[in-house]
Amino acid sequence: MTLFGTSGIRGPVGETVTADLALSVGRALGVDSDRVVVGRDPRGSGEFLQSALVAGLRESGTDVVDVGLASTPTVGRAVGWHDADAGVSVTASHNPPQDNGLKLWQPSGQAFDSEMRETIEGRIHEGAFDPADWDETGGLESADARTPHAEAIRAALDADSLDSDVVVDVGNGAGGVTPDALQSLGCHVETLNGQPDGAFPGRPSEPTPENCESLSTLVEASDADVGIAHDGDADRMRAVAGDGTYLSGDVLLAIFARAAAEAGERVAVPVDTSLAVADHLAEIDVDVEYTPVGDVYVAEAASEPGVAFGGEPSGAWIWPDRTLCPDGPLAACTAVALDAERSLADRAAEVPDYPIRRDNVEVEDKGAVMSRVRDSVLDEYDDATTLDGVRVDLGDGWFLLRASGTQPLIRITAEAREEERADEVLAAAREILTDARE
Repeated sequence: MTLFGTSGIRGPVGETVTADLALSVGRALGVDSDRVVVGRDPRGSGEFLQSALVAGLRESGTDVVDVGLASTPTVGRAVGWHDADAGVSVTASHNPPQDNGLKLWQPSGQAFDSEMRETIEGRIHEGAFDPADWDETGGLESADARTPHAEAIRAALDADSLDSDVVVDVGNGAGGVTPDALQSLGCHVETLNGQPDGAFPGRPSEPTPENCESLSTLVEASDADVGIAHDGDADRMRAVAGDGTYLSGDVLLAIFARAAAEAGERVAVPVDTSLAVADHLAEIDVDVEYTPVGDVYVAEAASEPGVAFGGEPSGAWIWPDRTLCPDGPLAACTAVALDAERSLADRAAEVPDYPIRRDNVEVEDKGAVMSRVRDSVLDEYDDATTLDGVRVDLGDGWFLLRASGTQPLIRITAEAREEERADEVLAAAREILTDARE
């Protein structure tokens, strides 16, 4: 059984995620770690999962720095601040309250890569663990990482008083550092769902357009300049323009990337990103570099020379010169700073709006079907990549056939610059999948 997905270990508490598993992760991580930072989001299960994790680390002789209830980017950044070897966020991010998980971080702020995840998983399966002697077990200390995080954001922006009116929908999650940082920058902040509560009573954790309707309505009806929304652990950030318009992930990606990159540089984006992003960046001679879907892969690409920014339309934003962790609070403050220079609504109006088509097809053996899809596409098309599923660039459009990671589905995405062409591209992708199923 594979424990790690692209965003760490995640799943239902008591089934996939248990105290026994958290203990094993602590023991496995403690094999070659002298010091580890740990923190959690507000889910009730996080308390006992973190206790088990810490027990496994200390039993291994590893010292633990507990930053308590903290956003995932706060934990990721704190690894370097505390000269630690690794960090662990006990979180299920935007998942529902019955889920939880563990995400592991490197000192650079980058999540554990594939090789590192495989090492930890191998140790767990093999039971590769030697407890420390009774007098050499690890120590435990508590630390405030929220204040340094807010200070780091303010220093990174290097902005004068913004004097912006901002509504922040914390989503009952761990993103309280965002109001802290915004206030330190001179903003006037009103919060929604500001009380941490792992049941997420105010709205579902993921900041989708539907879940952020209250935020959009409040921004539109008030004098607010920007609305900000986070998920449960604040690694994701979505924004609402001053006119109440919820900005799509592709639009926000295009805005952030254009502000961050200069001519000749590249921006890392996943294979399901809209063609509008590439077109918008081409105007300033900036290229996109495609990655598999998942912020782990975007961060890996963003760490390469010449990559100025990395982002996912799902709401993960990475400025590699600041941290390789998707930092929702940093993204929130950056969005407000950009709006203060020129409104997000005006910036969004400059991003092309192309028709995109999506479909899901249920299959019995998605692995075998995708193998036949790959063979067919590579035979027929010259400009095709297999980074994550199969993506075909048609020049005036593209399509992606990709197996769901959790369901017996093949997902189809097709986009073009014109409506009729988008329908044609979707039909071509469907035909390939239909042939592969036979």
